[in-house]
Amino acid sequence: MEYINDNYDCDSCQEIREWAHVLRRKLTFDERTFDILIEEMSAVGINMLVLDLGDAVKYHTHPEIAVEGAWSPARLREKLKKIRSVGIEPIPKLNFATTHDIWMKDYSKMVSTDIYYGVCKDLINEVIDIFDTPRFFHIGMDEETYQHQRKYEYVVVRQNDLWWKDLLFYIKEVESRGVRPWMWSDYAWSNPELFFEKMPKSVLQSNWHYGNIYENNKVVDERPVNLYMDLEENGFDQIPTGSNYSTDTNMRQTVEHCSEIIHPSRLYGFLIAPWRPTLPQCIDKHKSAISQLHKALL
Repeated sequence: MEYINDNYDCDSCQEIREWAHVLRRKLTFDERTFDILIEEMSAVGINMLVLDLGDAVKYHTHPEIAVEGAWSPARLREKLKKIRSVGIEPIPKLNFATTHDIWMKDYSKMVSTDIYYGVCKDLINEVIDIFDTPRFFHIGMDEETYQHQRKYEYVVVRQNDLWWKDLLFYIKEVESRGVRPWMWSDYAWSNPELFFEKMPKSVLQSNWHYGNIYENNKVVDERPVNLYMDLEENGFDQIPTGSNYSTDTNMRQTVEHCSEIIHPSRLYGFLIAPWRPTLPQCIDKHKSAISQLHKALL
């Protein structure tokens, strides 16, 4: 496994995002920045946090995955207790999409093999234990296309029955522990018929769109936006996801639109994803995301 140079000299949030967007040998995380953001979230009433774990934990079952500086399960457990103590429910995320599974190191080149399934099972079970059987487990599964991997040196795209076989494997492993699977919904953008035919209703869905929802006072006619209604019409539970990634109006518009079209019994909340590393250079971007979600829900 070849690593990119760990050294960086970045001043802006955008620069640090680009630096952090590739595989690093060392943990890309600042605990003080994280603690400040937890305080901000608690202060405005945000009650759930999705933690994308990846290679940031030195798992007992597969310590070979961890980067330098990765946290022990015991240390993570202590942090989870502190998060819960301020009214925030921590939810684990391991993204098993092949576009986003470099955190699995060499196992990312063994997709759909017996070895791979064994590792995934081990990690799912260990993470559920670390989180003391959370309500949800986010399994990712977004952007598994050639287009998203066109610049990669090693490309893996599962298609047709194999994609479904592996997805249903993750779902089964999560559900066998009494936890509800949660995933990104963008597979349905290109494969709507298969999605609505095969996707279990037990899986909590997060469709996402980071641009404008409205233009000229009308809902934009784009597949990612239309999927919110399609999921509702097909009876799926949702946590719609917005971002301050490209615009500061997206979260407000997402909340307004989805609150109108999704029945309250199937609307489990809203998620904002700033897609920035938890480093000091990006703390203002994270704070802005917290503020935008808070104001959108007032």
